[in-house]
Amino acid sequence: METGPDSLFVTLLLLLHSSHSESEKFEVIGPTDPIVAVAGDDIILPCYLKPNISAEDMTVDWLNLDFKDGRVFRYQNHRIIREDHIPSYIGRTALFEEELWRGNTSLKLTRVQGTDEGFYTCVIQSKPWNCNFTIQVLVEAVGSKPVVSIEGHRKGGMGLLCESEGWHPQPELLWLDSKGVNLSAGPPEIHRDLKGFYKVKQHVIVQETNTNRFTCRVQQSRINEKMETEVHLPSELFYRTPWRITSIVKCCLGAIAVIGLALAIYCICIKKGVIIDQLKLQQVDFKNKLVNLIVKLMNLKKELVNLKKDLDKVEKDLTSQLEDLTKKLDDLTEQLKDLTRKLVYLKKQLDDLTEQLIPLPEELEVLSVEMLDVTPDQGCSSPI
Repeated sequence: METGPDSLFVTLLLLLHSSHSESEKFEVIGPTDPIVAVAGDDIILPCYLKPNISAEDMTVDWLNLDFKDGRVFRYQNHRIIREDHIPSYIGRTALFEEELWRGNTSLKLTRVQGTDEGFYTCVIQSKPWNCNFTIQVLVEAVGSKPVVSIEGHRKGGMGLLCESEGWHPQPELLWLDSKGVNLSAGPPEIHRDLKGFYKVKQHVIVQETNTNRFTCRVQQSRINEKMETEVHLPSELFYRTPWRITSIVKCCLGAIAVIGLALAIYCICIKKGVIIDQLKLQQVDFKNKLVNLIVKLMNLKKELVNLKKDLDKVEKDLTSQLEDLTKKLDDLTEQLKDLTRKLVYLKKQLDDLTEQLIPLPEELEVLSVEMLDVTPDQGCSSPI
């Protein structure tokens, strides 16, 4: 077998090609457990080359598999390609470019929002070889404390509305009585905003109970979180208010309706859905304040009735004490009259005694003379 220069050159080329092909082969590795992210935080989606070869000359793509054209980030030809990205990720993604030389192609995602939940694939291309790795991201967000508003009288009882927003994943809303038993309520209304967070609200009609305490609970079992608000309804709310208060409420509600209608027309004209939501919340808040004012008026009326009862009781006690004092005064007056009569009687007796004693000296003198006249002569005489 001949081994000329040509055959040696061909053999050398084959060896170099084989060596080059083997050096381009690599694996893409990362964690197998999902990445749990709290809304608003920054997270890192780990992705590495095995072996730890440089990725500086490779193409790095990050894709969100929940989107049709789901490119989140691309690095190619030593620069970041910003075209054809999902709009919600613009300005929130980055690679650790200083770590590319040792195979670190992890993605940093900032200000996590609800729409970020899903499966992400890290794709590394180095012609003719490419490899990828998929990782799951779970987003958690605890929403706002439920806001309960009183909607007024409804057929069968009092209407209540509960609202809460900012949840992820989708929460569950429950109405409970004072014993924790679920109340029958209307279907929940679920809305999702542009950032993927859920807003839930639900209407319920309640009847008067011994406690009149009701709870709105919003919970999410996956993240094991719940928020709840308890509301206490005075018994007076379950009865129709006096016609004057009713008229005032109707007038106020009418004014609110007119204002709300004007604002709604304005919002429709300028096509601002966000403003409409804000106005609705303001209308609900104003309505709640009005109902709370009516409740305070009713409580004040109740306090005035109790105060009147207390005043009547005090007046009754004072009248009774005055009658007792008057009776005692009358008794003292009678006793004084009796003493006066006795004093007059004693004075009269004293005067009578005085009159009887006046002639006694004269009588004593006469008596003395008579006694001298009857005294016998003892034979004694004075000397001459």
